[in-house]
Amino acid sequence: MRQFIKRALQRLEKLSPEQIRDLLLSSSGEIDRLETVIDSLPRGILVCDKNHKLILANKAARRFLSISSYDQAREFVWNVVAEEEVSEFLAHTISAADRAEESEFSVSVGGRERLLSVSIMPLVQNQSVSGSLILVDDITDRRGREAAMRRMESLASLTTLAAGVAHEIKNPLGALSIHVQLIQKTMKTDRENCQPDNAGQGMCIPREHIELVDRYLEIVNEEVDRLSGIVTDFLFAVRPINVELRRGDINPLLRDLMEFASLELKDAGIESVLNLADDIPALDFDERLMKQTLLNLIKNAAAAMSTGGKLVIASEAGDGEVIITIADNGTGIPEKDLVKIFEPYYTTKETGTGLGLTMAFKIVKEHNGEISVKSREGEGTVFTITLPISETGRRLIEYRKEAS
Repeated sequence: MRQFIKRALQRLEKLSPEQIRDLLLSSSGEIDRLETVIDSLPRGILVCDKNHKLILANKAARRFLSISSYDQAREFVWNVVAEEEVSEFLAHTISAADRAEESEFSVSVGGRERLLSVSIMPLVQNQSVSGSLILVDDITDRRGREAAMRRMESLASLTTLAAGVAHEIKNPLGALSIHVQLIQKTMKTDRENCQPDNAGQGMCIPREHIELVDRYLEIVNEEVDRLSGIVTDFLFAVRPINVELRRGDINPLLRDLMEFASLELKDAGIESVLNLADDIPALDFDERLMKQTLLNLIKNAAAAMSTGGKLVIASEAGDGEVIITIADNGTGIPEKDLVKIFEPYYTTKETGTGLGLTMAFKIVKEHNGEISVKSREGEGTVFTITLPISETGRRLIEYRKEAS
């Protein structure tokens, strides 16, 4: 188009008024199209002439730098920029004919703090400098992603270190447990040797002292076991999970779990209900890990119904997925705590480690699934697990739909 206009201008004196009019209309349409393209760019663009007067600012640049209006080729570019720090930077750099590569500025855009990158370079036309080109990018999200990546890398290093420390703690805990048991065995032998009919045969520790030491050792043993359990849970939570996926039906697993927990639920005054759909397609899942996750949710539900209640486990087929719900009508979870429910060490139990739901979240994610929770305080809680259907199961569903 530009070449056509150049050729037309060279023979302008030979053009009729109608041809000149058509030429102007075509040129105007081309300019409008170019301006639309430039205004549609997410990057801010400002163009200055050789006298540093602003001749073009696209929509992104006007938004980033709070430019409301300007007289084309009549105002210095730094005078139309509202942000003082950016204005001074432009004045100093352009006046000195310097270049600038991605200088960063924190500015307010639409009432929100944003981080902008500003670059200045010469505008070259016909091998000579005809002005300046200023490029403005909003790098807020990019910097946020970079910071998040650094935090993840730092967390990964910290997790590896913590896992190593936890493993080292587990070894002395095992030794403590063994030696406590040896002391208890020794105390038992001493108690048997100091019966009344054996009196006078050596030094005997008074019976009340032996019983007191026994109680203390039992407490030590319990605490060692508790610490060992916490370390085991922690190691499971931080180490990569070895998921062994096998294709199968999830419903039998749900039935087995309900049967396994039914006696304990009944003793606690909890009614258990299974609502399993018949048309559940095949899933790829690790039976051991999924059983651990679901059993954890069942135990949490039972703990929330200390005075009895109703537990409902259901399954249904969704669009390319299977949905499993575990619902109770227990005490519920306060709304302010719902956002923290899957965070490590968050727990409402006096004896809980706070890692159960974290591990459940991790296991479901390893299955490419989703886990969510809805709850109302005093009304109950519903955990929902969504697992993707395997490709074979998906094709079977599509075949059935076509056949019907």
